[in-house]
Amino acid sequence: MSLKPPLTDLDIPVVRQGFYKGFNSIVTLGSKLLIALLVIWAAVFSEQAGQVLGAVKNWSFANFGAWYLYVVALFILVCFLVAVIPSTGKIRLGKHDDRPEFSNFSWFSMMFGAGIGIGMLTFATAEPIYHFAQNPSTIMGLTQPETAENVRAAYKWSFLHWGLPAWSAYAIVGLSLAFFSYNRGLPLTIRSALAPLFGRSLEGRLGDIVDITAVIATITGVAVTIGFGLSQFASGMHSVFGSEWMLNAEGGPSNVAMLVALAIVMSASTLSALSGVGNGIKWLSNINMALSIALLAYFIFFGSAGFAIKHLVLGIWDHITSIISTTTTYWGPSDEEPAATLYKWQSLWWTVFYWAWWIAFAPFVGVFLARISRGRTVREFILGAVMVPSLMCFIWFTIVGGTAIDLELTGGANRVILDAGQESQLFAMINFLIESDLLATLMIAMIVVLLLTYLVTSADSAVLIITTISSAGDESQKGKTHIILWGILLTGVIGFLLVAGGLDAIKSAMIIGALPFSLIMVLMGVSLVKALIRDSIRAKQ
Repeated sequence: MSLKPPLTDLDIPVVRQGFYKGFNSIVTLGSKLLIALLVIWAAVFSEQAGQVLGAVKNWSFANFGAWYLYVVALFILVCFLVAVIPSTGKIRLGKHDDRPEFSNFSWFSMMFGAGIGIGMLTFATAEPIYHFAQNPSTIMGLTQPETAENVRAAYKWSFLHWGLPAWSAYAIVGLSLAFFSYNRGLPLTIRSALAPLFGRSLEGRLGDIVDITAVIATITGVAVTIGFGLSQFASGMHSVFGSEWMLNAEGGPSNVAMLVALAIVMSASTLSALSGVGNGIKWLSNINMALSIALLAYFIFFGSAGFAIKHLVLGIWDHITSIISTTTTYWGPSDEEPAATLYKWQSLWWTVFYWAWWIAFAPFVGVFLARISRGRTVREFILGAVMVPSLMCFIWFTIVGGTAIDLELTGGANRVILDAGQESQLFAMINFLIESDLLATLMIAMIVVLLLTYLVTSADSAVLIITTISSAGDESQKGKTHIILWGILLTGVIGFLLVAGGLDAIKSAMIIGALPFSLIMVLMGVSLVKALIRDSIRAKQ
């Protein structure tokens, strides 16, 4: 019995004239209404909003922590299988004669910049140094905190959070959209990836709900990423200029400093978004990749290269050999120690929070990866979107974070780095490492510029992705007014949530998009596998 031909078109209704010409009115207006309500709530009832969002986050992680772990494990499995199976790995994303639009360098630069660039500057130092002090091994008494025996465990968990799980989550969305858009001819929007499961019902309200969920997830996921970046950007500005108003009573960046930084970033990102992917975003990505390589080269030559190489090899080995256990072992809520601390560490502070963050960020990164990956094979896509970025993260964590750990262990740092705030640890290390105040200030200034380019790249890419989803997958440049309006809404979400409860409020709001979109991502994985299997059967027939 032969299979029916696959669905190769979706008639998604769009407005034919007027201000919203070319946009799906339900997705566009529905998304804007929900985001506007969140902004108004955070602005008018700031204290209540911060408390409610925090309670929602705690409830979500307590009841769905295991769900997050297992779905991310599923994403890794699907990516591995479609890449290694010969019949699927060699499929080209597009027509047989399609070739990549961007060079490998620009392709990697845009993927890395949009996907995780900001996090590298904050967490490449902060996370290894934190896990050096506490991780599940220290909680269970297997290793001693802040000792040489705990370094390997610190990297095991750092690599878990920034390696295969994160990039597999992005790749599921990106690969699904690229396949269904370029191979099946469907619009480049989230609902298209569910066509084998729901067919033409996606042309109606079901498809609208899917795309609205993706837009909300994108807004909240990008808000977390930009929030972390703004915190470090403001801290770097204080290190360069020394203005006291940039710090709060606890020594971290003040809300005023972060709001000023937000205004700078969003103004620049809106201008960049108006120029499109092939101009502003491409050139910004190339610039921040070049600056990143320069910063990394400094730490290679003047940091702890030997220490880094050793733990890079050990960390990759530990990551690969423990990936099954670390992605499927869940420590649920408990009132007894050490189980209670293990739960807080995994769910509230690190792993489950990260998985929710990556999932909320996935529609943005996924659509962007699909947009720049036409002409690549499935195997090439997985290699470029999962393996290479993971390796880049590992190199950053061992060279930059390894230098921080080595300075604390043997370099006489005497807790200068350990005791600094998360957003300031990279700058504290540079001030300790470089004796000349002028040279240290110049290095920090370069990092501030690098942060700005990463922040602008993420923000302007997000605006373009949101307009693509809202316009039924139309990739063409949208009117300036629409780009500016989405830029204002994104700015409002970040700004008013910062006022409502700082970074904690932004991280809590992320759950609004992450939890429902995690279900959509599971369906996307099932849909992709179903389509690939049926295509294989059709080919044999």
